[in-house]
Amino acid sequence: MLARQAPTRKYLHVLGLTVLTFLSAAAPVLAQDSASSGGFNPQEFLRNALESIQNLGPTGAIAFILLYIVATVAFLPGSVLTLGAGVVFGVAFGSLYVFIGATIGATGAFLVGRYLARGFIAKKIEGNTKFAAIDEAVGREGLKIVLLTRLSPIFPFNLLNYAYGLTKVSLKDYVIGSIGMLPGTMMYVYIGSLAGDIATIGTGDQPSNPAVTWAIRIIGFIATVAVTLYVTRVAREALDKSVSSSPLTEETAPE
Repeated sequence: MLARQAPTRKYLHVLGLTVLTFLSAAAPVLAQDSASSGGFNPQEFLRNALESIQNLGPTGAIAFILLYIVATVAFLPGSVLTLGAGVVFGVAFGSLYVFIGATIGATGAFLVGRYLARGFIAKKIEGNTKFAAIDEAVGREGLKIVLLTRLSPIFPFNLLNYAYGLTKVSLKDYVIGSIGMLPGTMMYVYIGSLAGDIATIGTGDQPSNPAVTWAIRIIGFIATVAVTLYVTRVAREALDKSVSSSPLTEETAPE
């Protein structure tokens, strides 16, 4: 048991150091932007960053992916970056770079939530068989649930990354489930490409395609209904199982 805990602690230290490095690198830029504007405006900061990336040439893709990773972990509005990717890189490459950055950033947030808070949550639900059963069920059906919630715009992306870290969803299922981000990513990048100007991203002046907008809404609605019904069914089955297996059964079982 001790042998397994040591690598986990070592990995946690490396993960924490990586996150701190990213945030430390971004801090001077954040401070400069905050000082010049009289207060930190996340959307304005990201638009300024996109304008700088636009002038970097071939290295702009790497800078964008790193920025998206930091924004995801730091709860900055990723929608500005997703729309801006369409302006800077076009639909095809913009969608690819957003998906890479979002997946890596979401995985980083997931790992932070799991290794910094999962133990605390586990202790809190240790004496509650109902919560424990639901957690176990979500872990078993994690891929389907992650996939459906990624398709739905109702669930906040940044918050959901940390929340999944508190469940028993496996890292493998979590990463594979990120494929559910692709339809929304491609459509939002396309909408961003219609703007043609980073300054209009995230503002009322940004053009849009009604057909694409309605497609996003329809897909999101279907995914929201599906995940709600599916999670409800999984939770009900988990509760029925926990009630049938405890507490009388546990009390009479030999030690």
